[in-house]
Amino acid sequence: MVSTHADKTKQLRKDVAPFAKSETRLSIQQILNTLVPLLLIWGAGYVLLQYSPWYTALCSILASGFVIRAFIIFHDCTHGSFFKSKKANAIIGNITGILTSFPYEKWKREHTIHHATSSNLDKRGIGDIDMLTVDEYLEKSKLGRLGYRLYRNPIVLFGLGPLFMVLILNRFNRKDAKRKERLNTYFNNIALLVICTTLILIFGWSTFLLVHGLTLFIAGSLGIWLFYIQHTYEDSYFEVDSEWDYVKAAVEGSSYYKLPKVLQWITGNIGFHHVHHLSPRVPNYKLEDAHESVKPLQQATTITIKTSLESIRYKLYDAENYRFITFKEAAELEATRDRTVTN
Repeated sequence: MVSTHADKTKQLRKDVAPFAKSETRLSIQQILNTLVPLLLIWGAGYVLLQYSPWYTALCSILASGFVIRAFIIFHDCTHGSFFKSKKANAIIGNITGILTSFPYEKWKREHTIHHATSSNLDKRGIGDIDMLTVDEYLEKSKLGRLGYRLYRNPIVLFGLGPLFMVLILNRFNRKDAKRKERLNTYFNNIALLVICTTLILIFGWSTFLLVHGLTLFIAGSLGIWLFYIQHTYEDSYFEVDSEWDYVKAAVEGSSYYKLPKVLQWITGNIGFHHVHHLSPRVPNYKLEDAHESVKPLQQATTITIKTSLESIRYKLYDAENYRFITFKEAAELEATRDRTVTN
């Protein structure tokens, strides 16, 4: 009997299901080996400034790695995968949300939408990095094209992006946010205001920016990069709503970012993004086991640090040929179309 796509999908989800269970012991262990070092390194950054600002800057660089790891804990809590208890997920999620500057309820809803619409060309816009198809880009005015080109410029995306995310995007609710989400964002903002004001009054603006500002900037840049590379590679899967498939979006539209073990640990295994998108209830500390145990998952596009740098070139999605292309390729495609119309 020939297996249908539905049969394979059902079997794949069945194979991954055993990994979609949190273990309290491992979750607590991860909290201790992430949040404790983060707070100690931040503290050391303030103390070591009296000796040299370079020591403090080094602490900020080290702390940024633990902020990324703390964000992964936050991220798992929003999926309800870090603890079995909804209350425990909310408590730890709000604590790590304050440490990383992300409001728990707001990001929880937006990220849930991202998972439900990832790689769907007709449902872009929430929880995604903005991406245009070739046709959408070519239909824009010169000013519209310039705006998109600036947005996709690495300096803007990875340089100004973290500032926009921390100072603006995470601070304001969406218009359709419900009361619980709005109050949670206010809580996050007030908590951050109190903490930041206290640190500034004690240590001064310059010290605060060198310790916390630099840490969050580096972590934000790397976080945006991780999110970018996990969905932006030449043969990534995108499809119109009528043809969109959840499993294909997960396995073909999310990459396996193969990182050195140290970076894999710092990033909380988020490189196994295809596993996470297939089953968001798999806690980060079980993603690698799921990938290694379920053979079909190993067919996901594998990207290394070296090959990931090539993805910076990809700016537009060619929906006709199912691949990302560069602005130069889009210009050549437009010229070809113009010549065809002329002839």
